[in-house]
Amino acid sequence: MNQEQIDDLVKASHEAKKNSYSCYSKFRVGAALLCQDGTVIKGCNVENASYGLTICAERTALVKAVSEGHRKFKAIAIASDLSNSIITPCGACRQFLVEFGVNWDVFMTKPDLSYKQMKTGDLLPLCFVADSLEEERISQSA
Repeated sequence: MNQEQIDDLVKASHEAKKNSYSCYSKFRVGAALLCQDGTVIKGCNVENASYGLTICAERTALVKAVSEGHRKFKAIAIASDLSNSIITPCGACRQFLVEFGVNWDVFMTKPDLSYKQMKTGDLLPLCFVADSLEEERISQSA
C-alpha cells in the first residue's frame, strides 16, 4: 500500500465512526476494511441494551464484506475518539481478524489521523486458526 491509500483508509475509518450506535458507552468506533480487489467496506460499533450482543466496528466491517462475497483483505483501519491513545482491537476482534489471515495490515489510529501499523498475526501471537484444526492429534482410547 502506498501512503495515499493508507491515508484514505485511515480517513474512511474516522468517517465510519460517525455512524456508531454507542448510546450506552458513548465510545464511538469506526473501521474501514480494504478488500483484495480494492473495495473499501466501512463498519461501526453497534451496541445493545443486552451488552453481550454488542458488535464491534471491526467485526461489522468483516461481516459486511463476507456477506458481499469478499474473503481476502489487504488492511483495516480502526478509529475512535481517544485523544491520547491509539485504538486497538479487542480480543474477540483480533481472533476474528486472524480468521482471514495472519499477514495483513491493521492501522490503529488517533483522531489526529496518526496511526500504528501491525500485522494481524502480531496482534494475536500463538493464534488459533483454521490450520490448527488440521494438526495431528493423539488417538483416543476406548
